[in-house]
Amino acid sequence: MHPSLNNERWVGWIEASDALLVNGGDALYLAHWMGESGLADLLPNLDDKLWVGLSAGSMVMTPRIGSDFVGWNPPGGGDRALGVVDFSIFPHSGADGCPWNTMENAEKWAAEIGNKAYVSDIHTAFKVVNGTVEVVSEGTWKLLSSYRNNRLFWPPR
Repeated sequence: MHPSLNNERWVGWIEASDALLVNGGDALYLAHWMGESGLADLLPNLDDKLWVGLSAGSMVMTPRIGSDFVGWNPPGGGDRALGVVDFSIFPHSGADGCPWNTMENAEKWAAEIGNKAYVSDIHTAFKVVNGTVEVVSEGTWKLLSSYRNNRLFWPPR
């Protein structure tokens, strides 16, 4: 499969933009097509752009999404996303319509993820500048420490 738009058609628009608004959906599907289209390769050169990710639009930037959030299976399988940031996100904690997104399930998810991870509600955002994470929230969030083999390690290795 190949992307339906030629790079010449959209790369200039991306480069001329101040911000990229990336909506939700399926994070692995998004990661796959960002790779296939060439957008993922452009990301290191877009550090002057603001990335505004909503739900899967944020999760796509993480190293892993965890099996709980795998809907579409990429050709190579797994739960790997783009890895632009060094933490994963368990989104929509306590949100209406997401009764399974509980703190208990987030902690089980974090044990599988094995890297720094946050659980957050719909009133929380992550601001990442030069690798420094700032949580901006009017809601509820928690940094879940990194887990490896059911043993706690901090800071993440």
